[in-house]
Amino acid sequence: MTTVTGGGTPFDARHVARLPTDPGVYLFRSARGEILYVGKAKSLRARVRTYLGQSKGTDIKTRELARQTVDVEVLVVGSEAEALILEANLIKEHQPRFNIQLRDDKKYPYIKVTVNEPFPRAYVTRRVRKDGARYFGPFVSVGRVRRALEVVKRIHGIRSCRYDLPAETPARPCLDHHIGRCAAPCVGLQTQVDYRAMIDQVLRVLSGDVATLQAEVEAGMRKAAAEMDFERAAHLRDVLAGLDGIARQQRVHRVGGGDQDVVGIARDGSVGVAVTLHIRDGVLIGRNTHVMAGVEGEADADLVSRSVSHAYLSSGARAFENLPGEVLLPTTFPDRKVLEGILNSHASRKVSLRIPRRGAKARLLELALANARQALADRVMKGEVPLPRTDDVLYELQDRLSLKVVPRLIVCFDVSHTQGAETVASTVVFENGEPRKSGYRHMRIQGDWGNDDYRSMAEAVRRFFARKVKEQGPLPDLAVIDGGKGQLAAAREALVGLDLSHVALAALAKRQEVVYRPGDPQGLRLPGTARSLHLLQRVRDEAHRFAVRYNRKLRTRRTVRSGLGDIPGVGPRRQQALLSRFGSLRSVREATPAEIGRIPGFSEAMGARILTYLGRP
Repeated sequence: MTTVTGGGTPFDARHVARLPTDPGVYLFRSARGEILYVGKAKSLRARVRTYLGQSKGTDIKTRELARQTVDVEVLVVGSEAEALILEANLIKEHQPRFNIQLRDDKKYPYIKVTVNEPFPRAYVTRRVRKDGARYFGPFVSVGRVRRALEVVKRIHGIRSCRYDLPAETPARPCLDHHIGRCAAPCVGLQTQVDYRAMIDQVLRVLSGDVATLQAEVEAGMRKAAAEMDFERAAHLRDVLAGLDGIARQQRVHRVGGGDQDVVGIARDGSVGVAVTLHIRDGVLIGRNTHVMAGVEGEADADLVSRSVSHAYLSSGARAFENLPGEVLLPTTFPDRKVLEGILNSHASRKVSLRIPRRGAKARLLELALANARQALADRVMKGEVPLPRTDDVLYELQDRLSLKVVPRLIVCFDVSHTQGAETVASTVVFENGEPRKSGYRHMRIQGDWGNDDYRSMAEAVRRFFARKVKEQGPLPDLAVIDGGKGQLAAAREALVGLDLSHVALAALAKRQEVVYRPGDPQGLRLPGTARSLHLLQRVRDEAHRFAVRYNRKLRTRRTVRSGLGDIPGVGPRRQQALLSRFGSLRSVREATPAEIGRIPGFSEAMGARILTYLGRP
């Protein structure tokens, strides 16, 4: 590999003319020496020259990159394949701001069996290395994989110690041996041959052959029951239940096909998500997610190329440990054949990058795309990636709901109660797509409606808007109701009663996520990736959170007061004083008579009496 720099000279045609025509990687640097962009090229001179004299037809990001670049550094390599690998590693190391940014969502858990040791161990890990051990996974849930491993270890007696056997040996076996969890190979009570035979069975189970072991355990359970060894029969029954859980988990994610990785992408403005589904023996065993930033103006082919290169070329040897024979892609990209050659070389077998158009493999691709869309929607909703420009979302919401004005001021109502008691309502306000917490309000429903959500919603809407009219404050551009057609009708009736029928109304039902509007009984189903739907969901969920928090607060107060209400001489005022001073019934119990006596209206003797009624000796 050869490195050539511009020596700090400006990024111009004379500089580019000195670049080599070999394949390699180029790095654009700013005046401060910051790496702005890393790219690969079949001919470095020809590729870098394309950034000079960018016309107005080029996207804004590329023009801005060319404007900020004052120096270019190139690294000459021997082939396109080497350039592809080097580019992936340099992007991962430097994270240049003009490149598509990718980050791993998380590392999935694996079961590691150290078959490279004389007396292997089995444990859960998130790091896969080329160290001679056997890895099983990735698994979606670390809790489930730990429980599955616990069942397998309990059946076979895999050692849990970390001794380097047989080099290190303890003086006596540990507790696992005495409770029947290990045959103690550490002190020579189990031979290496027997131990390795047991490990072979474990490997068979982890590879998916659960049925055979289930039959063996069931036969042993029946034999123990026939011999009236009920303790052993009960133990084997529990083991059988654990194995059934492992088998059920395998069946639940069966999607068909053989061994494949399936890539799906979704994008929204400057943010994108790439999802890779890992399918082995027709079973979906895991999913990797990469979040991409700075993708605005990038073609889908660029996103697929970057995500696949990141997944397989910038992760070291571990990326090739469980590489399948086929990777399914939503679209092709220029370096597909080059990347395919790299994967073939590292995996020492044929690996095909395919773009299915029909049949079962196309359906797998649809599954990956659906996962990518859902992952993107989840991250936008959780605030892990930024929403697009607020004005764009509000204009889209205006179009979707056919509103007369852009909904810059949105208010949302929700009702919460506990089996008809402590009924409360919340009101949250969003301005220009962001929460305005100074406008949040909650109220206790005054009417004795019990669990009648419709009448409670009508009261909440009526009281809020009546106050707005009295204060002559600005009315919202859109009022959102957390609920369905019934809640919407109740809110509409309340507004008509206040002569405010012109206020725009919409309701968002939780289960189907259908938007209901007055006069539209069928409802409106917005696309799951619609930014306007994400905003409505965010507003609705915030109102729900605020209502539930207030309901929980009142329920806690009621619990405390009910605990104090049976004490003679402690009426509502004294209950409130105790609650204000100590905050909870538990804190009152932990107080001393002297501390209670210092509250105005109390005495130390009364404090002692209160603690006696509360069960304090």
